[in-house]
Formats: sequence, structure tokens, C-alpha cells
Amino acid sequence: MTLLAFLPVSLFLMALLYLDSFKLVRPRVLVELIIIGCLAAAASLLINYWLLRLGVGRYLLTHYDAPAVEEILKAIPIIVMLRDRQIGFLIDAAICGFAVGTGFALTENLYFVSSLAAAPPALWIVRGFGTAIMHGGTTAIMAMTTKALGERWAAVGIAIAFGLHSLFNHFVLSPAMSTLVIILVLPPLMVLVFSQSERFVRQWVGTGFDLDVALLKAMSSGEFADSGAGQYLQSLRKHFDGAVLADMLCYLRLQSELSLRVKGLMMLRESGFPVKKDAEVHEKLTELRYLRGSIGKVGELALAPLLRDVWQLHMLE
Repeated sequence: MTLLAFLPVSLFLMALLYLDSFKLVRPRVLVELIIIGCLAAAASLLINYWLLRLGVGRYLLTHYDAPAVEEILKAIPIIVMLRDRQIGFLIDAAICGFAVGTGFALTENLYFVSSLAAAPPALWIVRGFGTAIMHGGTTAIMAMTTKALGERWAAVGIAIAFGLHSLFNHFVLSPAMSTLVIILVLPPLMVLVFSQSERFVRQWVGTGFDLDVALLKAMSSGEFADSGAGQYLQSLRKHFDGAVLADMLCYLRLQSELSLRVKGLMMLRESGFPVKKDAEVHEKLTELRYLRGSIGKVGELALAPLLRDVWQLHMLE
């Protein structure tokens, strides 16, 4: 029966991955996030124990302090990913958030299983279907909220996650009823978010594909200088020397070529076709990193108005 403490949240994460037809989150990233969630759980257990030793009452700890500590720790890796532009849509935000919550829940439940080996099956049902799914759900909601509002508003996402977590710990309803509410509300909510977001992803793929093709065509035909992007680059002449501007142009071209490759990759994945690694893509990514170092941070910031959706290149790595 103790398996009930671990299976539901793991199966829920697998269901989210299945719903993501574009396969936006790489397996390696998923594993890393689960491990980070495990570490966050271990850290929160130590912090909560330390708070108890400092004299914080159990009621205050259970209902307010622990939810705050846990949601902040779970939010940190998501905020870092958003800041580094590794998350592009609500779909991958939800999956990444739930993955962190899954690692957290698995570690926390492992701790309780080792401490309460003789506990009744009802406890593992509540912890497996209720508490564990809650941990994944609150972090997923925080991730989606922060993605929608921007990482500067991460505090809003954390506050929502904290509020839901604290409400769950208050047991306004009985533990069994709280678990039932989570089971009935969270899956349909995720399905709704995924269906709406996937529609947006399809529109983004189509529009972005056309824009990338148009930019590359302008570069190849000699019409780039008359385009908006070309005129913007010319306006940077007084700030950068010719060699750096040439590297910036090469950087923009490579970025567009790789962006096209990403969209083709996403179309193949959505259609269910296998995708093989391409040595040419690896070489272009290496060249892109070299050019990024060559133009420097200032050059990259200057190109920012022309560089759309930098996060997508992580799908090629």
C-alpha cells in the first residue's frame, strides 16, 4: 500500500508528458528537475526542523511557515529557467513545475514512509493522491502564472502557490475530501491549459516559420539592407566596429536557420515521427556560441529586438 504514496504523482507527470505532443521538455531536463525537487524537499525538511528547534509552534509551521518555505524552494529552479529563457510556453512551464513538485513529493513521502512504516493505508492514499499531487500542482500553477506574467512577477505565482498549499494544510475539508477535490479539479484544469496552449503553439510555429523564411530570403537575395532588421543593424554602426557588426549579422542568420530547424522538429514530433540528432545542427550551435562570445553581452543586448524566442534553441541541444 505504501506504493500509493509514490505512484499517483509519477503517473500524473507521465500523463502531462503524453499530453505534450510537441515534446517541449527534454528527458534530461525532466530528470534534472525531479532531482532538484528531491533536493528542495531535503532542504525544506532541514529548515522546518530548524524552525521547530527555534520555538516556532507546530500549528504556525504546518499552516504557514512550511508552505512558504517549500513553495519558495520549489519556485527557485523555475524562476532560473524562465530568466535564462529555457521555457517558452505554458505547456513546458506546467511540466517543468510539476516535475520539481514530483521530486519534492517523492522525497517527502519517502521520509514519511521510513518514519511511519506502520501507518494505515488511508494515510498513503491521502498523501499519494492528495499531498503529492498538491505539491506538483502548486508548482505547476506557479510556473504557468510566472510564465504568463513574466519572471518579474514571480512573487505573484509564489503567493498563489503558497495560498493553495496553506489552504490544503488547513484541512477546511476533511483530508479525504481535500484529496478528492484535487483529483477532480487539477486534471481537467491541466487538460484545459494544455489544449489552449497547444493551439497557441501551432499558431506560433506557423507564424514564426514564415518570419524566419522571409528573413533568410532577404539575406540571400540582397534585400536585407532595405528590411527593418537590416536598417536596425545599420543604425548600430556608430556603436560597433565593422568586424563585430559582421559577426552580429552571422549570429542573426544562424539564429534564424536554427529557429527554422526547431519548428521543423516540432512539426515532426507532433505528427509522431522519430527525430534523429543532426551533426550539422551541433556544428551550428557551436558556431552560435562562438559568435555570442565574439559580439559580447552588449552586442547580444543590441540584437535583442531582432532575436525572437531564444528559448527554443534549447530543444536542439
